Amino acid sequence: MNLQLTDKTALVSGSTKGIGFAIATGLAREGARVIVNGRSEKAVAEAKEQIDQTVPDARIERFAGDLSTAAATETLLQRFPIVDILVNNLGIFEPQSFGDITDEQWRRFFEVNVLSGVRLSRAYLPGMKERNWGRIVFISSESAIHTPTEMIHYGMTKTAQLAVSRGLAESCAGTAVTVNAVLPGPTRSAGVEEFARQLSGGQSFADFEKEFFTTVRPSSLLKRFAMTEEVANLVTYVCSPLSAATNGAALRVDGGVVQACF
Repeated sequence: MNLQLTDKTALVSGSTKGIGFAIATGLAREGARVIVNGRSEKAVAEAKEQIDQTVPDARIERFAGDLSTAAATETLLQRFPIVDILVNNLGIFEPQSFGDITDEQWRRFFEVNVLSGVRLSRAYLPGMKERNWGRIVFISSESAIHTPTEMIHYGMTKTAQLAVSRGLAESCAGTAVTVNAVLPGPTRSAGVEEFARQLSGGQSFADFEKEFFTTVRPSSLLKRFAMTEEVANLVTYVCSPLSAATNGAALRVDGGVVQACF
């Protein structure tokens, strides 16, 4: 299927690894010019090299900077004042008991996971409306609906993203600009593999995975961690002109973890 992205410029925040990297690769494969972002020049350069090896004709731009900060966002806008597609993927997570989460950590999670996307959307949405075409996608999580007891602060930020994305979509009514949220479920990224090491007690990943879907996420229909590419496939489609009728939606690619039908 031709997703008609060859004349589009896309920014994927936090795209040097994991789901963000898979999304950047998917968009590049479909012909989009993609701005890869990470905190360090080294990480961004390595990500670009990997995509170039996988997609020989990829058009990759690089931006190193922490987009959870207003200063880095301003620098980004000076270099790339116009984007057609914005994927707000930047995010952090870590397991922690609710009673141990400090005020500073609550603020940090909100700053990185929510305000980064708010700032970028505020910067790029007016231009999308003026040109009457654009795509904004927030990478939320099934944790937005099924809040994990071991990461309540993370779940809170993912729920907030649903509110922001729906509100922005309402503001785009009658235009060719869409705003959606995508909700991955448990996904095998580098961060999740580290998460598994912290909780596994020395188990192999395969054993941890089996136990995780037996005891922690028993409602999963997939019964395994999704691959990052499986999440990216949906995001790439949602970023395309072919997805024009999908707007204001919370799209689950969670392996069936969430049982409620909404």
